[in-house]
Amino acid sequence: MLSTELQTHGLRLEDPLAGSQSRRGGAGPSDHKAVTIDGETVMIPVHTHSAWQSPYLAAKPDENGKSRLLKNGIPIAVIEFPQKPRFYSLKTADGIAYDKIATLHSKDVLATTVLQTCIRYESRVKTCKFCSIGQSLAAGRTIERKTPEQLAEVARAAVELDGVKQMVMTTGTPPTPDRGAALMVESVAAVKAAVDIPIQVQIEPPDTFEWFVKLKQAGADSLGMHLEVLSEPLRKWLMPGKSNVTVNEYLAAFDAAVAVFGRGEVSTYIIAGLGDTESEIVEMSRVLIDRGVYPFVVPFVPISGTPLESHPVPDAEFMQRVLQPIGQMLKDEGLLSADTKAGCAKCGACSTLKSFEQ
Repeated sequence: MLSTELQTHGLRLEDPLAGSQSRRGGAGPSDHKAVTIDGETVMIPVHTHSAWQSPYLAAKPDENGKSRLLKNGIPIAVIEFPQKPRFYSLKTADGIAYDKIATLHSKDVLATTVLQTCIRYESRVKTCKFCSIGQSLAAGRTIERKTPEQLAEVARAAVELDGVKQMVMTTGTPPTPDRGAALMVESVAAVKAAVDIPIQVQIEPPDTFEWFVKLKQAGADSLGMHLEVLSEPLRKWLMPGKSNVTVNEYLAAFDAAVAVFGRGEVSTYIIAGLGDTESEIVEMSRVLIDRGVYPFVVPFVPISGTPLESHPVPDAEFMQRVLQPIGQMLKDEGLLSADTKAGCAKCGACSTLKSFEQ
């Protein structure tokens, strides 16, 4: 599958300016660019070491954003780069650019990191080895704390000017037992009061599951809690701080969250290519799907400036062997990405998993 090939190999750009709307560092699909292929928009790595060595090259786009895609110099397809959203040109009353508060993911998803710092990121012995949440803040491309008022203002503009259809709110983990849930409650409530848009909230499991009820009451439609790595030895090595919250604790949180948000409205990120085996990923996905949790499996993308910047990426064949049985399980259980209200699974741009549900 071409999209899977591109997400694992990455994409070289003949015109460096074609990458001007890409994202470097930060949370979410960092060092990626949105590319539309056969009507589907996916996030493709363009600023990574593997992308610079990719056999795939995008020719300089025309005035409509269309570009020839070449593999080893041979044209194989026509792709399209989404245009710069109109809300990017605006600023808040206190002079902060809207794109420092929230950014466009894929073609119609508004995403923000409410708190751009994390209690673990500043510690060499606690930080997740693949995380780059602090890079965009250090480079001045975002602000540390987005207020509820700022988020509401930008969300309303993104919907009205660019037809954004959903919003994803993630956060670095603050030094509080709720692990960011309180920040999300006030942020979601403010956005929902300003504009009618489905919202997914992404946090670590909080100290008490009563926060799930509070998030739902505030207006959150979906919830993401990201395992990322599955085997406990690997979690301790790659996520020495985050691994203190065990897989079993996540499973208990998933059960409590599904009871509040419903089947399919709770999801988790699983990063393939960091050491978990095919069978481990597929079997954990089976456990999650049985619980009503959507396992959003994505290929690992090494980000420059992180300890894993030179870590190998999974090949397309590995991803297909993992995604095909998971897609079949999702189809069999009726837990489809298209039916979720908001979030990474709904968007689907960072993985080709949704294509295996069909």
